[in-house]
Amino acid sequence: MALLMWDSLVSLVLAGAIFLLLVDLMHRCIRWAARYPPGPISLPGLGNLLQLDFQNMLFSVNQLRRRFGDVFSLQIAWTPVVVINGPAAVQEALVNQSEDTSDRPPMPVYEHLGFGQRFRGVILARYGKSWREQRRFSVSTLRNLGLGKKSLEQWVTEEATYLCAAFADQAGNPFNPDALLNKAVSNVIASLIYGFRFEYNNPRFLKLLDLMDNALKEESGFLHQVLNVFPLVLHIPGVAAKVFPGQKGFMALVDELLAEHKTTWDPTQPTRDLADAYLDEVEKAKGNPESSFSDENLRLVVADLFAAGMVTTSTTLNWALLLMILHPDVQRRVQQEIDEVIGQVRRPEMADQARMHFTMAVVHEVQRFADIIPLGLPHMTSRDTEVQGFRIPKGTPLIFNLSSVLKDETVWKKPFRFHPEHFLDAQGHFVKHSAFMPFSAGRRSCLGEPLARMELFLFFTCLLQRFSLSVPAGQPRPSDHHNVFVFLVTPFPYQLCAVPR
Repeated sequence: MALLMWDSLVSLVLAGAIFLLLVDLMHRCIRWAARYPPGPISLPGLGNLLQLDFQNMLFSVNQLRRRFGDVFSLQIAWTPVVVINGPAAVQEALVNQSEDTSDRPPMPVYEHLGFGQRFRGVILARYGKSWREQRRFSVSTLRNLGLGKKSLEQWVTEEATYLCAAFADQAGNPFNPDALLNKAVSNVIASLIYGFRFEYNNPRFLKLLDLMDNALKEESGFLHQVLNVFPLVLHIPGVAAKVFPGQKGFMALVDELLAEHKTTWDPTQPTRDLADAYLDEVEKAKGNPESSFSDENLRLVVADLFAAGMVTTSTTLNWALLLMILHPDVQRRVQQEIDEVIGQVRRPEMADQARMHFTMAVVHEVQRFADIIPLGLPHMTSRDTEVQGFRIPKGTPLIFNLSSVLKDETVWKKPFRFHPEHFLDAQGHFVKHSAFMPFSAGRRSCLGEPLARMELFLFFTCLLQRFSLSVPAGQPRPSDHHNVFVFLVTPFPYQLCAVPR
């Protein structure tokens, strides 16, 4: 009996192994097609997983680029992936072939957490009618609420005043600016979505920021990547809840805030904020099964705008302040331009940009050097397409190496150094390069780019108008090396002193 059981077990294992090998063979057949991008040899079942550092994917990608060129392929377990590098290839794929490359690949972790195929918000939504509806709504609503207009500028300027007051409260003592920058940027998003701002010491606000930070760490963790590659593990009871408590908690708080907002929503009154505008669309969509407007999608759109809008802008501002204390000569030139154009009393305005060439160059160079999302968000082909002569089949996930554009050695004079002159011509006038794409490009470019540009300029100039920033006495000079998460690049923690001017 024992021998029979052993024989059955061996037969089962062999059958499973043969099945997995056949599945692997089926998936790797794509790599034998004519003009498919070259790539490293992959192992059965694992693909190229052992050749990749998921904690520093950019390093792995750049190493493979040197071997295989600007367009190469990988096998992530059973999933074929194409990586696109360099200004020419990225421009061709993201912009010229945008209709073919704007889909999103399946992401099992998000679907298991309840962000399914139908309800994907606007950032992770599959390319199609639902995504177009949600993006069109988000862009038009932000515009109606003041994006690019004086009203929103006043909100940002007001928040900059609160931020400066919080810096002044430090009384010139050393502090890490990260938390205060997160609060200021989050309040701009809160004003747009909910129509109000939080006091910086509000317990619910602090909880929201803490949950968002935990969710980001979960998102950037190695386990998140493993579960997307091997989604069967997610079906073990309780795994998702234990692995992603931050994301679960963040969404619960978003739901709580929206539920409170609904109690004050009156469809007969003028629209106060984005949540009001969305609820109006949900009301109109009742009885229309084709509409993507629903309570389920509302929570995801709000979470998308809140999380993405806060993290990227506050991280960039964190880099900006670090680079100012590391380059006091640049800081002094910015302050001189602020004094000449704005003075020390009037608040900065977006109209000042036209006369502040050096400041604009610094803001853009911060974004280029910081390079905070070097590999962007994953794309997927919605039909067969070609990039640089290589054929990429429909349904292939794409990774865009935006860092290879922002730090291309043929475009930038000093690609790996902070050098504001990258954005100045011979006459000292601000110039923008086609290779400047920190917000990505094409149909999936960041919908909040105008808002982010407004926040970066106004927060940065307000702070340098009021304060001189420096490395605290007795502390070592902070590093400008990049602290790499899976998809987000942040500065290593540092402290500064902000002394009133």
